[in-house]
Amino acid sequence: MPGPETPPLSRRHRLFAAGFRAIAASRADLWLGPLARGRGLILTFHHVRPGAPGTYAPNALLAITPDFLDRTLAMVRRRGFEIIGLDALPERLAGGGRPFVVLTFDDGYRDNAAHAAPILRRHGAPWTLFVTSDFADGRGRLWWLELEVAIGRLDRVRVPEAGLDLPARDAAGKSSAFEAVYRALRAGPEERLLAVIADLCAQAGFAPGRMAGDLCLGWSDLRDLGRDPLVTFGAHTIGHPMLAKHGAAAARREIGEGRARIAAELGRPVTHLSYPVGDPTSAGPRDFALARELGFATAVTTRPGHLFGPHADHLHALPRVSVNGHHQTEAALAALLSGVPFLAWNRGRRLNVA
Repeated sequence: MPGPETPPLSRRHRLFAAGFRAIAASRADLWLGPLARGRGLILTFHHVRPGAPGTYAPNALLAITPDFLDRTLAMVRRRGFEIIGLDALPERLAGGGRPFVVLTFDDGYRDNAAHAAPILRRHGAPWTLFVTSDFADGRGRLWWLELEVAIGRLDRVRVPEAGLDLPARDAAGKSSAFEAVYRALRAGPEERLLAVIADLCAQAGFAPGRMAGDLCLGWSDLRDLGRDPLVTFGAHTIGHPMLAKHGAAAARREIGEGRARIAAELGRPVTHLSYPVGDPTSAGPRDFALARELGFATAVTTRPGHLFGPHADHLHALPRVSVNGHHQTEAALAALLSGVPFLAWNRGRRLNVA
């Protein structure tokens, strides 16, 4: 059960948790798994850090503990999956064989090197870190975290453009305000989202664009991390935009120049891409085509699902499975590895590339 310092789950996440418990209780992960499970899956991680979130922690879904990462890797192997690097995925996907898991980490956070890398090394597990070049430069907009901090400092949140004027005096009020502002801004242009959050940051007394220097690995840190042969670096654009909200020329520049900068700084080829945010409103067929034209071997979304044989023809629109900080339980992990939840979430579709 959640402790007194744990943020309450939203209705959506309560439904997820109930579904995971139902799958575990019915053992559907075992008897339905052979039908639902694909040839493999790609797991998505963001932060890995110790400690529990506070009662106001709207981005807690993006963070798991080192202990849960350790338990995740142990369960993956206990369930018969082989952990492979992303370089090996196209051949394994086309050829079949033993089910596999690929481990990916987005954005390039310092806690990945401090807390995740030692655990991955102990398990001998290859992994890919997707780097946003502006974040490695110590700039760029971690806007979802800026929004969290700004609302955490404000007693009232006003966004006239969205018709919002919300109290934010306690954790519950701040959580509700974050959800309302986030939902309103995500529905519109990214330029407006960034401008509104910059204004909220100013109201809260701090400058936007400063968090990356504290939270993300710099180029020297990345070169040090790259001495580990288990690490592969992938591209995550220049500034982490939602590509589908921008024109083709801007998207091409973000993808291509982001990769070029990483390759130049780290002295190695960069052949894999992660689309920022990665849902259908952020990356679509045009962006998949750009990744293919620019010569990436694979590109990953955040569309949920396992990998099936037909994905071999859609290597630039690969689904992933998020390891969610709200659901750090073996029941949740077993369900995700089985593929059973995606029968409902994807309405029986194995491909989602439109």
